[in-house]
Amino acid sequence: MIVRPSTAADAEALAAIYGHDVLHGFGTFEEVPPSPAEMAQRRLAIVERGLPHVVAEEGGRVLGFAYAGLFRPRAAYRFTVEDSVYVAPDAHGRGVGKAVLTEVLAACEALGLRQVMAVIGDSGNAGSIGLHTSLGFEPAGVCRSVGFKHGRWVDTVWMQKPLNGGDTSPPAAEGLALTGH
Repeated sequence: MIVRPSTAADAEALAAIYGHDVLHGFGTFEEVPPSPAEMAQRRLAIVERGLPHVVAEEGGRVLGFAYAGLFRPRAAYRFTVEDSVYVAPDAHGRGVGKAVLTEVLAACEALGLRQVMAVIGDSGNAGSIGLHTSLGFEPAGVCRSVGFKHGRWVDTVWMQKPLNGGDTSPPAAEGLALTGH
């Protein structure tokens, strides 16, 4: 398995992996799977900001992907991102999620960012909670019953990981260019 930056050619695989979670899981609160063209646009929006978007590939097949996106648009959040990670259903438990998220975290640290947030759909999502815990994320809170999907109320679990010393010192980098007021 190799981890590499995603490309526009990966859009079909990204849509298939994410679409499965949309239709069958709670990791995303989206309810209609986006098209490959939409996934290509979303990927491009991440990459154009200089943020990491990576895939794990084995034998020419994309097994999973992860990226860092904006946490919030306001300028004061310029040192914080939110991670996302999705793995093909037949690749769960093989270290794919850990491989892609580790790469994203390293890239975020290299950018001088200070906090990474995980907003995990479903408090019963042991796989994602375990993955984030294994990479040093700590619980930051639970928002109970904020989504309704597949006929039931669903929580979000918030986890957080400091990078580059977190809040122990002022940032040395400029952070992300955010224009929200």
